[in-house]
Amino acid sequence: MNRENEKTYKIVVTGLMAALCYVAFTFLKIPIPTFGGDMVALHIGNAFCVLAALLLGGGYGGLAGALGMTIADIIDPAYVTSAPKTFFLKLCIGLVSGFVAHRIAHITEDHDTGYVIKWSLLASIAGLGFNVIMDPIVGYFYKNYVLGVGAPAAAIMSTWAAGVTFINAIAGTIVVVVVYSAVRPVLKKAGLFFHVG
Repeated sequence: MNRENEKTYKIVVTGLMAALCYVAFTFLKIPIPTFGGDMVALHIGNAFCVLAALLLGGGYGGLAGALGMTIADIIDPAYVTSAPKTFFLKLCIGLVSGFVAHRIAHITEDHDTGYVIKWSLLASIAGLGFNVIMDPIVGYFYKNYVLGVGAPAAAIMSTWAAGVTFINAIAGTIVVVVVYSAVRPVLKKAGLFFHVG
């Protein structure tokens, strides 16, 4: 695949992953109301952000998650105020996952199946673990200082978000490892798998 075709491929797959993030959050979520009228949701949208980071690199993966999940927030009145926070956090999920997968593990080079599973798992844990820690922290400051919710209410909402985000991270990690392990050999056979430097 030449450089121009590779760039086009990356853009197309980024768009596909953004669409999958959007669909997983918009149509496959279980919304949970919290104190003060805020909403959190059980979903696997972040899994496609991490999957894109494994396939394309952290920047593309982060962009896929940021675009897909932010558009989902903007379209849903219950989540529209969370859109700026979502964009930042999903971009970071992709960057963290991509860093672990490609800068530390060089996951797209030739490795045995055990190595690929181990490092796709560790990259997923790193990216989604980052989100488990940072979502409630960023959420607290965003709700308190940007939206003006007030410290006690923001703290309660962030606590709810932390629990739900942890469940989402576990489910997302399982999805990423299973799908990446299944898709990798298929893409290699089709000549659509490339090394991320």
